[in-house]
Amino acid sequence: MIVRLIAVGKVRERYIGDAMADFRVRLRPYHRLEEFEVRAADGADPVRAMRTEGEAILKLIEPSDHLWVLERSGELMSSEELSRRIERLPHQGIARLTLVVAGTYGASDDLLARADVRWSLSPLTFLHEWARALVLEQLYRAAKIARDEPYHH
Repeated sequence: MIVRLIAVGKVRERYIGDAMADFRVRLRPYHRLEEFEVRAADGADPVRAMRTEGEAILKLIEPSDHLWVLERSGELMSSEELSRRIERLPHQGIARLTLVVAGTYGASDDLLARADVRWSLSPLTFLHEWARALVLEQLYRAAKIARDEPYHH
């Protein structure tokens, strides 16, 4: 399966970039990962920033993409449920899962309307950079669970 991660902004913290690099390597045997960064909009007007970022993200999404947008108020899943849901996608004719980590102010209404799933990592609020690393870690964990392989760290 092709997994795309679209995120707003750059990863600035080296330790987060290192963690992401580690999980990219770990994911290679399981999924083809494609990553895209969208420039963060000027935050002087949050509504405009969300709309601008949302438009940029939507340009990267194909009509056939199965889209999950990370949203604090979205659906909570256990790692096991995440694994089952991802593993079912190819059986439903879905070849590409696209995951979006929106910007500081959240996802635009148009982006949320396009989402097939609104996914919450936790009711807690995370830095967007951490959310990106957590998504990669959870994708790796889900792949290991799906193959009944041990996950130690």
